[in-house]
Amino acid sequence: MPVSYLLRRYRTPLLLFIICLVAVISWRGSQLAYIRVAITPRSVGSRIMEVLPLNNKPLTKDVQKKVLKNGLTILTKEVHSSPVVTLQVWYKLGSRDEETGLNGIAHQLEHVMFQGTKKRPIQFGRLFNALGGEWNAFTGYDHTAYYETVESNKLFALLELEADRLRNALINAKALEIEKRVVISELQGYENSVDYRLGSAILKQKFPNHAYGLPVGGTKADVQKLNVEQVRKYYRNFYRPDNAVLVIVGDFNRKKTMEMVGKTFGKIPKPLQPIKRTRIAKTLDSYKIASDPIVLKGPGNTALVQAVYPIPDVNHEDIPVLDVINYILSMDKNSYLERALVKSGLATEIKTYLPKLSAGGWYEILVKANPKQDLSKIDDAMKVEVAKLAQQPVTQQEVKRAQMKLTASLILDNRDITNQGIQLGNDETVTGDYRYTDKYLAALNRVSVGDVQRVNRKYLNPEVRTVGFFQPTFNYKDSKSPSSVANSSTGEIIDFPEHQSPINEVEEKDFIQMSEYLPIVDFGPMVQEPTLPQQFSLDNGLKLLLLPDQNTPTVTLNGYVKAGQEFDPENKGGLAAMVAANLMSGTREQDGILIANNLASRGAGLEFESYREGVAIRGSSLSADLPMLIRVLADVIKNPIFPEKELEISRKKALSKLAENSEDPTEVAIKTFVQSVYPKHHPLHKFPSDNSLNSINREDLISFNAKHYRPESTTLVLTGNFEVQQVYSLIKEEFSDWKAKIPAPSLKYPNVDIPENLVQLNPVVNDKAQAITYIGHQGIKRQDSRYYATLVLNQILGGDTVSSRLGAEIRDRQGLTYGIYSSVNAGNNFGTFAIEMQTAPEDARQAIASTRKLMEDLHCQGVTAREVEAAKRTLISNYNVSLAQPEELANQILMNEVYGFTPGELHKFTAKIKDVSLKQVNKVARELLHPDKVIVVTTSPSIVIEKGYKQTK
Repeated sequence: MPVSYLLRRYRTPLLLFIICLVAVISWRGSQLAYIRVAITPRSVGSRIMEVLPLNNKPLTKDVQKKVLKNGLTILTKEVHSSPVVTLQVWYKLGSRDEETGLNGIAHQLEHVMFQGTKKRPIQFGRLFNALGGEWNAFTGYDHTAYYETVESNKLFALLELEADRLRNALINAKALEIEKRVVISELQGYENSVDYRLGSAILKQKFPNHAYGLPVGGTKADVQKLNVEQVRKYYRNFYRPDNAVLVIVGDFNRKKTMEMVGKTFGKIPKPLQPIKRTRIAKTLDSYKIASDPIVLKGPGNTALVQAVYPIPDVNHEDIPVLDVINYILSMDKNSYLERALVKSGLATEIKTYLPKLSAGGWYEILVKANPKQDLSKIDDAMKVEVAKLAQQPVTQQEVKRAQMKLTASLILDNRDITNQGIQLGNDETVTGDYRYTDKYLAALNRVSVGDVQRVNRKYLNPEVRTVGFFQPTFNYKDSKSPSSVANSSTGEIIDFPEHQSPINEVEEKDFIQMSEYLPIVDFGPMVQEPTLPQQFSLDNGLKLLLLPDQNTPTVTLNGYVKAGQEFDPENKGGLAAMVAANLMSGTREQDGILIANNLASRGAGLEFESYREGVAIRGSSLSADLPMLIRVLADVIKNPIFPEKELEISRKKALSKLAENSEDPTEVAIKTFVQSVYPKHHPLHKFPSDNSLNSINREDLISFNAKHYRPESTTLVLTGNFEVQQVYSLIKEEFSDWKAKIPAPSLKYPNVDIPENLVQLNPVVNDKAQAITYIGHQGIKRQDSRYYATLVLNQILGGDTVSSRLGAEIRDRQGLTYGIYSSVNAGNNFGTFAIEMQTAPEDARQAIASTRKLMEDLHCQGVTAREVEAAKRTLISNYNVSLAQPEELANQILMNEVYGFTPGELHKFTAKIKDVSLKQVNKVARELLHPDKVIVVTTSPSIVIEKGYKQTK
């Protein structure tokens, strides 16, 4: 089953500092034993089964399942393409298992599980961070899961740690109170979103007596009331081997690993008492019909319409058909809802969600309305389009396109071992069968036109749906009230808290404690350097890097064009983004619908996204469809015509997004912070506005494209299953005639200094539950010789939200934030250092003061040798793990080229990190950390202003 929905609702995305150049794609790929495909043309009507593994072997062919005497289920799959392994523990405990009045206890328990064990009374995040790699946890309606992806030599240490906290979790009042504050901070982040509030209100009314009608994370009222004994009760009842699934995927020896599993998990006894589990009804048997829409009113800039239909459980035969219906309705550029709502001008965006759960689920459609549109009219138009699928048959071509896209997306979204593990864990835990995805794909391929009509009539009946409207009562953008004005002060207004002992003394004790509790592990690096890409340059200056990989049936394409937002004219903010957004709208050879259909019919994807210094190109396809992907890329990048009608649609979307951003505390904080770091007339100071977006015309797009989309400013990276010479020949054939017709533009970046004093800004966004804070200033560029020492310093300061100094103090000891991070964003022409955090508004001042105190400690006292060595190990391990993920590997190759490094930089990174010394890190701390000369931006309700920020005149 597709798993990308798993993390959508259960976790707030990490705050992203979007001044960075290129974002890494979220879901990555897998190493499966597929046939190698030579590049040959293929017709649009190719069968779905041609994209499946060799001889139609199931995706789970190499998976072995074993159940221990204590009831623990173990799923193992050996994948030896990289020296990396993922270990995951899935528990059959989700919000569906919560008693009345205890909403959120499963999620709360997930948080407490990181607070240590009786044997290891230490924050487990610190132990996982010491091992390096990627780790996290998430709670869902039907499960709680913990995962770690590390270098293979760390696997046995993980087995020991996970077995320890399965049996011996330390649940006490102190740990619970800290994590309750953290969870409430997380919930406040959700409450900042109108989408979340509307969706929660609809589900609560739709399923009033069902666990699925309550939010997974819980409510603030219930979380505040949770006590230690209640949490311990849930731990004892649900955290037991016969209620868990252990998943191991990657580079390991099954025999030796199973022996270690027996020594760790196998020794945990099965409890004598049975699991006490509340039986819940199916959603199809327990929903409520609402005759009138739910109406939510409040401050905001974007009106919403949302409809919810109950659907059957994950194992029902109609689930694949519902996926096909969803694709035809909403996921295609020419989909029914896209045509009726977006292209008609009624709406700017459509989102759909179809969770597949053990007791049934729901299908929801969320529509973001254009300004001044009648929400009832939008709702009527939506009902008409949904009803069409029941009243008249769709075409065979529409069904096949949906099947192809859904099948290919499943393979493309599941290319790395972490996602393979998530797939197996979710299938076994929620559906009861780890082979579910294989059965799903087979059923998907059997969906017929008649099935679409039948299932649509059965479930998407207007009589069973519940509708909700969000009607803005206050427009942030138009407000003239004093509370909407940014407030600022300079100079010191907050006293630093005092530590009980010198900071380095505290850190040294923590490291001694951590070394005592960390399982024995060989911290030596895994010796397997990644293969270097082959580098080519065309006569017109286009750069090409190719890295073949026979272990996947897919191809990943990453690209870069130096045509970013830095080139926006002063009065045309948003122009670069509009050009990137409209490249796929049509060319001299084909219109946008034909382009989209050609890609979708092969299950391929291609997109362009504008950033400050460049435009990112992201593409993916099955191997046999690479020629088509390259030809489409060449056509849209060389021959765009920017149709007027499509330009107007994208303008409305951009204006809608701008309106949303003006009420989003994170977006307001980012814009305020960036414009405070970079003064007026600096290339990075420019942001789009209503006036600038409305002033952009088609001639502007054509002119910008001619100036900035040039072969010598373009780099392409391809990784995956292909023959290098064939791909090079194809690229040469398609791109060699691309010539720039005018001289290349130049751009000068002025020098930017850090502030002379502390600057504090407090933009106010009313009716929000959480405050967002950014602290920082101008930083270093990528080519700066201090870059690697700065990475080490950043890892120590805030590279991780629980084990860094900031995380350990602000989150773990004080419980003031759900997430706090520091980042070093180093580009070719700029650099920015920033700390980002989310807090309750009333906690913002204390969190800021404690953060600046930690910065002062590092500036004055420096860091310790133990911290430096630990940070270096973590950075190297994280880097090695990331290179096992195809998209991150392609992105690293690309950015090395963009920053002027040779392909060999792929190997040199670890050596350069190893060479960083304690002296270099402390020198960087003195040079780059200035707590008395930072910009502090806190976006919050007016409560923060009332407690100390002075208003500017």
